[in-house]
Amino acid sequence: MRVTFLGTGSAMPLPDRAQTGLLLESDDRALLVDCGSGVLGRLSATDAGYEGVGTVLLTHHHLDHVSDLFSLLKARWLAGEEHLEVVGPEGTKSLVDGLLDVHDYLQGRMDLTVREVTAGGDSFEVAGFEIEAMETRHSVPCLAYRFSGDEGSEEFVFSGDSEAFEGLANFAEGAAVLAHDCSFPDDVDVSNHPTPSQLGEALAGHDIGRVYLTHLYPHTEGRHEEMLDSIGSAYDGDVRFARDGLRVDI
Repeated sequence: MRVTFLGTGSAMPLPDRAQTGLLLESDDRALLVDCGSGVLGRLSATDAGYEGVGTVLLTHHHLDHVSDLFSLLKARWLAGEEHLEVVGPEGTKSLVDGLLDVHDYLQGRMDLTVREVTAGGDSFEVAGFEIEAMETRHSVPCLAYRFSGDEGSEEFVFSGDSEAFEGLANFAEGAAVLAHDCSFPDDVDVSNHPTPSQLGEALAGHDIGRVYLTHLYPHTEGRHEEMLDSIGSAYDGDVRFARDGLRVDI
């Protein structure tokens, strides 16, 4: 499995950080996870391109995770592709229906299917990937996802947007890679997202191969080493900052 960080920014994007988006690839399978502003452009620079990604999995419905969704639909239509599947938490069908009401000229342009998934139940399959979901702690319903590749392969976990908490750390236990929201440095008073010290405390004692920090606000610029030190005061694992275009083979 290969993970490409298409967008590692936030609702306040930076010149070198688009909003949230990840591309998962394994053999001939490709899955886009979230599709914030700027992600479509980043996707067009990959080998898969937007022509090769027929499924989008959403963590939640905030604009910085969905704003390029219908731009993707239009790009695929113009490229001659015939389908797009959108998968996400409860309310995803209402989101897509509402966007179709606004962009009514896109109705009927391609085979558009929507599927809603829930946390805490059995695993489910999306674009050939076996996935488990759990509810995060955010201001709107949001799902974290654990992805399995081929049988026996290592696993990847994406936190979506969330505060750091023990349950999410348990969900990531044993994964080869965890990509976790770390939106702000410690001196920002914030809820619904973690600070480095909160993340380090939640991860302490857990066995995770590598942690990548993402969903970065401009407040984190120039403070990466400080943030890593703060996490490291409680968690001694391998922690790094993600960047747009980073590819990680799992």
